[in-house]
Amino acid sequence: MASRKDSTSATTAVVPATGTLDSPVKQIQIEGLTHSLVPFSAPMTEDERVQTAPAGFKADVWAYFGFKAKEGSYELDKSHAVCKLCNARVKYSGNTTNLRAHVARHHDNVALQANVKRVDPAQRTIKEVNFSKLPATSTRATNITQSVLSFICKDMRPLSVVENEGFRNMMTTLEPRYTIPSRQHITDIALPKLYGQVKATVLDSLSSAEGVALTCDAWTSRATESYVTLTAHHIDDQWNLKSHSYGEHMAALLNEALTEWGLDGKDPIIVTDNASNMTVAARLAGLTHVQCFAHSLNLASQKALKIHSVARLLGRTFFRRSTLASEQLKQKQRLLQLPSHRLITDVITRWNSSYEMIERFLEQQPAICAALLSAEVRRSVKDIFTLSESDITCAEEVVRALKPMKDATLVMSEESMPTLSLIARLHAKRLMGAEESPDDTQTVKDIKAAIAQDRGKRYNERKTLYMASAVDPRFKDLPFLSEAEASETYSRLTKAVVAVIKKQQNLQEDTDKQVENVPEEADHPPFEDSPASIPQPPLKRPRTSCIGRLAWHNVKRFKDETPLPLTGNPLSWWRDHEQEYPQLFRVAKCFLCIPGTCVYAERVFSSAGDIVNAQRSVLKAGHVDQLVFLNKKLD
Repeated sequence: MASRKDSTSATTAVVPATGTLDSPVKQIQIEGLTHSLVPFSAPMTEDERVQTAPAGFKADVWAYFGFKAKEGSYELDKSHAVCKLCNARVKYSGNTTNLRAHVARHHDNVALQANVKRVDPAQRTIKEVNFSKLPATSTRATNITQSVLSFICKDMRPLSVVENEGFRNMMTTLEPRYTIPSRQHITDIALPKLYGQVKATVLDSLSSAEGVALTCDAWTSRATESYVTLTAHHIDDQWNLKSHSYGEHMAALLNEALTEWGLDGKDPIIVTDNASNMTVAARLAGLTHVQCFAHSLNLASQKALKIHSVARLLGRTFFRRSTLASEQLKQKQRLLQLPSHRLITDVITRWNSSYEMIERFLEQQPAICAALLSAEVRRSVKDIFTLSESDITCAEEVVRALKPMKDATLVMSEESMPTLSLIARLHAKRLMGAEESPDDTQTVKDIKAAIAQDRGKRYNERKTLYMASAVDPRFKDLPFLSEAEASETYSRLTKAVVAVIKKQQNLQEDTDKQVENVPEEADHPPFEDSPASIPQPPLKRPRTSCIGRLAWHNVKRFKDETPLPLTGNPLSWWRDHEQEYPQLFRVAKCFLCIPGTCVYAERVFSSAGDIVNAQRSVLKAGHVDQLVFLNKKLD
């Protein structure tokens, strides 16, 4: 029995196919036999077979997806992900696009959670970036402030516009991040800063000018403050005529303004109207004074318009007082196929407005007569002024007699071309035109006589006018002067060239002295055979006679040039011939920059009148000065 028992006492371990080796082993003794058995596990369900995604899959959507193991293996089947919410298999291609689409389509309650991205708390959102205020010193904020200032100055808006509701709403819409500066900031900080920057640019431009001319005009503001504006004119290196305007309060002295802008060393020539206060101011300041030619034309023409027959013609106005007559005029213009032009009303201070009014009347005469004769106008209006045949003839004679004056005014009002050189020629032509002709009617004779009475009172500074004409390639032959006057003018021009040559020599000598006073470097002695070690004879200054011959040769060569046509641009001519006349071109710049009128200064005060209006009548003089200056200088 013992041997049989020993032979049968072996232990048998049974491991089910679905079991695990780690299952607890139970020993069961049956009839003296000991059996070690591993308990048999039940088959796993679909839910139990979905395993969590590996730790490397960090997207938030993996909280709802996992993978199943391949059949008969522990390896995960990553070709399809399994939804933990509905056990659906979703194709996995290496990204979570299909997984997120499944959650969004079949599980609305968690769709938003699946799309939420992890955000770094320190990272600013797009909303925060788009609507956070710009720093005041940032480039964009500075550029916007500069644009606001340019808008105020160029469009002549009040400084308080930055506080207006409409402006602030517009700026908020355009750039919500921009902090709109206050009126106090614009007035006390931004405007003076911009003024200083532009002023520095103008000062640099004026300092390099060969010559500078001034125009001056006075003006009284709505607040009964008196102002005077100075406009500096010069020609730059590219032969462009430049003008810089700056206003001064009347209390400021003219010499102080010249010193402030660095013009006291330029010997400027000033152009003003014929008012006595301007003439006295120029004399006290020691400046060469030229009277405004346009103002002289206006005074002469105003005298011609005061002739009885002309004054009677100008006094007949009707259409501006009757709306019915104005409507009838429009209808007659259409019927007669005339231009739909409005009639012009003259302004007493502008003689050319009277000329334009008469000229427009002659253009619209058929329509005017038809409108005045219409039954509608005659029924509603009793006092109708009709022009007789003699009145119409008078109007034609006035236009014919004053047309040269009108043409001269238009030519002299040009700002981009030299105009002082035109005065002598136009003045001579006007004297010739004022001579009576056998064909002249009594009205034309009276107009010419009135103009002739005024001609001897102007232009005491004829030498300056002749010099300007002498350096203008269009008029350099001076055909409108006598032989003696032309010879004297060329002599003065030669002396001016001599002065330029001597000035250049003095500057060269000063430069040489500065070079000689520079100490030599001890570490770099000159070579024994270098030119610096060889004694050089002192340079001798050319004799005055040699300088005079050189200057006369330049003037004569310029005089022999073919004259430029009247339609040509003298500045362009000098730009092309500057190198041929290295001294004469400097004299030309000094005279061609002088305007023949003070029209530019008057136009400045037209802008100033818009700046100092009813809403801004309490503007300080300094702010008016800055706004007028920036209005003309900002691009």
